[in-house]
Amino acid sequence: MTAHLNDEEIDVRKVILFANTSLDGFMGGRGGDMTWMVDDEEMDHEFTTDIRLRADTILTGRATYQSFEGAWPAMAADPTLTPQIAKFARWMVETPIVVFSNTEPKLGMENARLATLSIADEVAKLRAEPGGDMAIFGGAGTVAEFVRLGLVDEYWLKVQPVAIGQGLPVFGRLDSQVDLTLVWSKIYTSGVVGLRYEVARAPESIVRSRYVRD
Repeated sequence: MTAHLNDEEIDVRKVILFANTSLDGFMGGRGGDMTWMVDDEEMDHEFTTDIRLRADTILTGRATYQSFEGAWPAMAADPTLTPQIAKFARWMVETPIVVFSNTEPKLGMENARLATLSIADEVAKLRAEPGGDMAIFGGAGTVAEFVRLGLVDEYWLKVQPVAIGQGLPVFGRLDSQVDLTLVWSKIYTSGVVGLRYEVARAPESIVRSRYVRD
């Protein structure tokens, strides 16, 4: 994303949604169940490496943050991890985390802080600061609100080869359609499809189906 200030182009930090989804668009099943996900080391390696190189701020809701707190500090200290997982674990405990919550939970990770503004205002403040892009991991309610507010610039989706019928949707709060441009895709041997979209810059130029009419 590029902004113009006194005829000078400046890069504005992007928000990247980094998520596993079911084929029918859910981030989690009922009650947040994630047991439907498949294991794919190649996919995990590629996505975690790329997000580490792009993002230097993590955005998350309270419940997802608490899952981070219960896992990543211990993993970062575990000498038995594979080099790739160890790198990601260190990134998780060293990268600034901004937690969005309607309550005031105690945050145990030194790299975490509570957002002090509304979601839209906090993101605007972060965009105005120097730095790399920002990754939002969850939870589903926080993600859905980011999507509703039009704050997500890129969607990095790891689409699992399963439909679960009901659960926690990514796009459940949309008031209007969001047009996207596919910029990268890959089919993994596990059946997971990696998709990376950018929000379409010129949706009016998209050629719609000739077979559908208002």
